[in-house]
Amino acid sequence: MNHYDTIIIGGGPAGLTAGIYLSRAKLKTLVLNQGAIGGQMVLTHEIANYPGVESISGYQLANIMKNQAKSFGTKIKSLSEITELDLQSTIKKVTIDHAETFTADSVILATGGRSRTLGVVGEDTFKGRGISYCATCDGDFFTDKEIIVVGGGNSALEEAVSLTKYASKVTIVHQFDHFQAFEHAIHEATEHPKIDFIMESTISGFYGDEKLGSVDILNLKTQQTERKNIDGVFIFIGYVPNTEFLEGKLNRNQWGEIEVNTHMGTALTGVYAAGDCIVKKYRQVSTAVGDGTLAALSVSSYLNDLKSKN
Repeated sequence: MNHYDTIIIGGGPAGLTAGIYLSRAKLKTLVLNQGAIGGQMVLTHEIANYPGVESISGYQLANIMKNQAKSFGTKIKSLSEITELDLQSTIKKVTIDHAETFTADSVILATGGRSRTLGVVGEDTFKGRGISYCATCDGDFFTDKEIIVVGGGNSALEEAVSLTKYASKVTIVHQFDHFQAFEHAIHEATEHPKIDFIMESTISGFYGDEKLGSVDILNLKTQQTERKNIDGVFIFIGYVPNTEFLEGKLNRNQWGEIEVNTHMGTALTGVYAAGDCIVKKYRQVSTAVGDGTLAALSVSSYLNDLKSKN
């Protein structure tokens, strides 16, 4: 009863898309998800760039994808912590919460990731309500507004320049006195008339009512704090894939991302990966959906080959 054709670990857009494709192909499919279904998508207040959808909240889109997967027969178990995992054997084995074990002929890892956070007062409160980690997703919501970009790497500087298409003013807040970015990115940002800089500083608190209204900026050199009224803050200080549980079970790169081939296959036979947990440059709902589609089609082909050999 607990054996499946495929177990998908992760219930974000990549995992749900894979579930839709596999279940529709009449393959017995289980989605195991540690948190709430939808992944990072549910944190987005409004998604306006998903093809075919004019405007929708991340929660609503996640719910539609979940219901679609279930309608084709995907079984979904949320709030499930992976406590044991065997990806090396021909029959894969996954145990959740030290209690229930499932087996499968194949596994898709779609565990997603999370933006690195500052971890300061008010950050959790104003996520999606003035604090964003994605310029492409949320930039146009800050048209003619004044915003802050936190970070000093390529992503921070490039996204700051991108956000000038919308914002009236962009202030980059960075903890060091220099940037960790390519020269062309530094030059483009420093020469832009809409961009100002507050160096050797960090945000130490976020404040507001229904939406973000102000931040505390801590000067790391003088230890003095200044409160600044602001409409929005974009944080680009790194990205963390949710792959810690794969330590010793599957090779990852130096950032913890899973390396895959063009068919979403990993180095382990019968194990595929998709979405924000893999090595990739762009992380969007639409790219995750594409990854999930490729992974599902590859799994279908793998299982067909497996059955023909048996």
